[in-house]
Amino acid sequence: MKLLIHDLTGNKQKELEQKYEGWTIISDNGTIRPCPGCFSCWTKTPGRCAVHDGYETMGYLLHHAEKIQIISRLTYGGFSPFVKNVFDRSLAYVLPFFEVTGRETHHQKRYDDDKAFSFLFYGSDLSQEEKTAAVKYVQAACRNLRGHIGSVQFAECPEEKKTVNERIPAGTGKTVFLNGSVRGKNANSYAFGRQLMSFMTEESGFCHISTYLNDLSALVETCADADTLVFCVPLFVDGLPSQVLRFQRAFEKEYAGPAKNVYVLANMGLYETEQLNNLNEMMRLWCRTMDFSLKGCLSIGAGELLRVLMDTEPFCRDLKETMKRFARAVESGEKTETLTAGPSFFPRSLYIAVANVSFCLTAKRNKLHIRDLYERL
Repeated sequence: MKLLIHDLTGNKQKELEQKYEGWTIISDNGTIRPCPGCFSCWTKTPGRCAVHDGYETMGYLLHHAEKIQIISRLTYGGFSPFVKNVFDRSLAYVLPFFEVTGRETHHQKRYDDDKAFSFLFYGSDLSQEEKTAAVKYVQAACRNLRGHIGSVQFAECPEEKKTVNERIPAGTGKTVFLNGSVRGKNANSYAFGRQLMSFMTEESGFCHISTYLNDLSALVETCADADTLVFCVPLFVDGLPSQVLRFQRAFEKEYAGPAKNVYVLANMGLYETEQLNNLNEMMRLWCRTMDFSLKGCLSIGAGELLRVLMDTEPFCRDLKETMKRFARAVESGEKTETLTAGPSFFPRSLYIAVANVSFCLTAKRNKLHIRDLYERL
């Protein structure tokens, strides 16, 4: 089987799919839902996504494909929202268990594969900066999917001019926190965002991007009169989750107001905060596209552990002090260097052991045996 994943529509889609006749083709039929971050594909229905919308067997398709071609609009140095959504939903291709490889924490292989992924990015007036970011991104994504790059190509393709709303007055002093996780108030992103907000003198509005996915224009309008946006986001397949990209694209198409200050509070389950660099770079390229100012990033590694220990002294003293510094920058509108926070008190080897045991315990609660977690389709 040969597998094509693409985001083209209309006549371009028909022409492309004729060219790839005989391939298994994954395209946007309008039904795909974002990855809920529930980990069911690891500890409840191993190898299978729990969301049944026609895209639940991506891990299976990646495994059985002898050739994989991805065609995507180059979007802030990475995939388009749809193609990113497909990759977010491919989590079952790897196992939940961590191991160290190439000096980084990654998920273990579910299959004895070393897949070659070929990428074709298209767009208008592609800069060398965007191309460099894209190469770094797909390198990281392939490492986490335990494959390698077959090729990376770029193609110029003119795009339609964007439509914009009326300009919005500036100077409101309003700050909006944006939760980029589908898990809502149960998300680590929300918990860290609320903790950050607690160190500020005035409480700001908190919006959950996932609740606006059917009407992103309403969220754009909500954020339009804010001077500052604080994105609280998890790492999904080495970059921004698809729902965050959808919002950013809507903002790019519809907003025509003055510049804003943007701050990023990113977290992940992996140990090394350096693995959030690609996500932060995507945010920087989005800000450049919008003519916004990315004022600072706070990268949190081993987020699941730090959230559990967030109220426990002295384990999270460094995290809270870092958050206080970040909160002061947000309130004052000042620029800050990229800040990092991780479980320095918790050796990586011990963190990996605890995380792997926790996946087994979760599976047991779901009445699964540990061998079931290694299910291969």
